[in-house]
Amino acid sequence: MGRRGRDATGKYRIGMKDNAITVDFALEAKCYFIDNPVRVEQTSRLISRLRYRQFGILVTTSHVHHQAYKEIKEDGHPVIIITAIDIVNILTRASYNTKDSVRKWLYQNFPKT
Repeated sequence: MGRRGRDATGKYRIGMKDNAITVDFALEAKCYFIDNPVRVEQTSRLISRLRYRQFGILVTTSHVHHQAYKEIKEDGHPVIIITAIDIVNILTRASYNTKDSVRKWLYQNFPKT
């Protein structure tokens, strides 16, 4: 599956061994400052690229504008939203709760090439 303007694509396996199914997903990442929300234009772009039996993941270092979020939910679009606070919570639960610990983890797992 080609990217077609998406930041990443992948497959998610649901179920166990012989009973598992694989579902395609498209991921869009927005690295924005916290005062610059993801708006309807950006979420519509992701949604318009989703195919049948596919879901989307929107990751942002900011937040999603209330109108964009409302449209995703009211229209029942299969989009998972991960915002800045979610990223902070994930890192904190994994005991990466300081700038130094996050920086060390990033350098260990994603070395500069």
